[in-house]
Amino acid sequence: MNSVAAHPYPYRFDPRSTALVVIDMQRDFVEEGGFGSALGNDVRPLTAIVPTVAALLATARGAGMLVVHTRESHLPDLSDCPPAKRLRGNPALGIGDIGPMGRILVRGEPGNQILQLLAPVAGEIVIDKPGKGAFYATDLHAQLQARGISHLLFAGVTTEVCVQTSMREANDRGYECLVVEDACASYFPVFHQATLAMLTAQGGIVGWKAPLAELQRALPPMNKGEAA
Repeated sequence: MNSVAAHPYPYRFDPRSTALVVIDMQRDFVEEGGFGSALGNDVRPLTAIVPTVAALLATARGAGMLVVHTRESHLPDLSDCPPAKRLRGNPALGIGDIGPMGRILVRGEPGNQILQLLAPVAGEIVIDKPGKGAFYATDLHAQLQARGISHLLFAGVTTEVCVQTSMREANDRGYECLVVEDACASYFPVFHQATLAMLTAQGGIVGWKAPLAELQRALPPMNKGEAA
């Protein structure tokens, strides 16, 4: 078993039964002109974590771990997008509207794609989710169970919305969860810190947190002979 110097206490896991879940590192959220900036947000706190997420992906891949990517996305006819979600906040550009990178949060559109630096590679799972959580209206739980996954590492955006929702859903399904605290971000730094505190309060009521550096110490690259 590997052990991470985490908060509130060490997180122990077997890389063979652990998956990294990278939440919604999409152009629509991270780049100027996407849905995030259409809502009036400063995207710079999100773009700042891209190199850290890239390093986290390299660490997980080097250790032979399963990697999951999610995209918050909707069908072109928006049949899986409730009007309450589309109209919330009276945005200047709403889900399905045409923005600088195509139709916002619609599957197949340029803005809905994962950032090129963080793009999935062969063998990794990509989950298109119509809600905030990675488990809502998706087959993620079934795919993880089929692969014997019991532990999950979380990264991505935003900390207080899709990352937190997904981690809470995972906790309710029995997964042992750790959020990589410097590989996730919010448009509002105070929300990021508050969410990390809530997730790890009361002895880790939802799970653990640790920075990438501690995870890297716990996950040395896998030797070729260990691949089997």
